[in-house]
Amino acid sequence: MAIVLGPNRYGKAEVRVVRVTRDGGTHRIRDLNVGVFLSGDMDDVHLTGDNSAVLPTDTQKNTVFAFAKKYGIGEPEEFGLLLARHFVDSQPAVHHARVRLEEYAWDRITGPHSFVRGGTEVRTALVHSDGSGGSGGSESVVSGLRDLTVLNSTGSEFHGFAQDGFTTLEPTDDRVLATAVTARWRHRGTGSDWDASYAAARAALLDAFATTHSLSLQQTLYAMGRRVLEERPELCEVRMSMPNKHHFLVDLAPFGMDNDNEVYFAADRPYGLIEGTVLTDDAPDAPSAWQ
Repeated sequence: MAIVLGPNRYGKAEVRVVRVTRDGGTHRIRDLNVGVFLSGDMDDVHLTGDNSAVLPTDTQKNTVFAFAKKYGIGEPEEFGLLLARHFVDSQPAVHHARVRLEEYAWDRITGPHSFVRGGTEVRTALVHSDGSGGSGGSESVVSGLRDLTVLNSTGSEFHGFAQDGFTTLEPTDDRVLATAVTARWRHRGTGSDWDASYAAARAALLDAFATTHSLSLQQTLYAMGRRVLEERPELCEVRMSMPNKHHFLVDLAPFGMDNDNEVYFAADRPYGLIEGTVLTDDAPDAPSAWQ
């Protein structure tokens, strides 16, 4: 029996970088959490301890900061592409770079330089590159978000489900539907207007959630993904994970009170977890960014 080295990668995780752009007295902020992961001709470092092909993870961290100064941080996807291409192009042993980005939003309060952390959601991006000269399957970009918490106080039902001897859930034709959306969407290329595309995809998700009369969270997930793809031709696939944030009616009968869908207990666990993919029928094969 032979023992061999399998797939591997290494890098620097969770590099927090904040870039303040000063346009005179008016400032703009981009706040990112960046992870860099490199792979390629790395057999020797694992098998013999030869580090000659290894770009230190500390150097990767410094590169993130240096690029933030040199190029600024505009759209997370574009910043990720700059980094990924740099590592592959500058290091002969590196054949593939994966850059994961999370952006934390800051909203202007008043005046030119005061901000408040915006919302609970986090914008995400995942960039893969085999080098700046590559095209087609050699580069891919996945944008998205997580922790987009939404709720419909009515317009949701759940009935007609399978039952067995352990089923206690009662069917309902009026319930609270709440979830925290994690969504990722795949771009057909690497030339999008990233900020505009992100804003439009997010708006499509919210609009579909608000306007879909839901018979199940699965149905709502599909409607949200379908709306994004119908409205954004630069995208070809959406993957979503949506926990069902259960809201249970409180029994107020012991207190001599009715509860006509007014008072709920918001349970945080356990929860149902719905996951699914919606894609166009002409979507190219899934790239490594999905892995």
